[in-house]
Amino acid sequence: MTTMTQIQRIFLLVEGTSFAIAGLIHSGLLGFGGHQAASLAESTLAVVLLLGLMLTWVWPMRVRLIALVAQAIALLGTLVGAFTIAIGVGPRTLPDVVFHVTILAVLGWGLVVSARDQQHIKKESYR
Repeated sequence: MTTMTQIQRIFLLVEGTSFAIAGLIHSGLLGFGGHQAASLAESTLAVVLLLGLMLTWVWPMRVRLIALVAQAIALLGTLVGAFTIAIGVGPRTLPDVVFHVTILAVLGWGLVVSARDQQHIKKESYR
């Protein structure tokens, strides 16, 4: 296993876990204010990212592709969430805004890292 594979898996784990925690918070199960739509969206993105993480062990030669797809889906979903905050439909608390800004940065960083993984680019081109 290469260092780049490990780094991409760490990104998927951190991002997926972050969305799972945000989904739990918005579900109201942790005693914080609930927002069902936000909880559903965040939980769905957590599943996408964590499923992507699991798939990196099933298809280790496709780590780069799996990470790119999972993170791109999460980035698009997060942009929808940021848009709902901006227009006043979604939760507009300071923690929500901070979470969205932070996770957008982390997702963007993860996408750049995955896109620049030269080792997997070479391997994927032969399959």
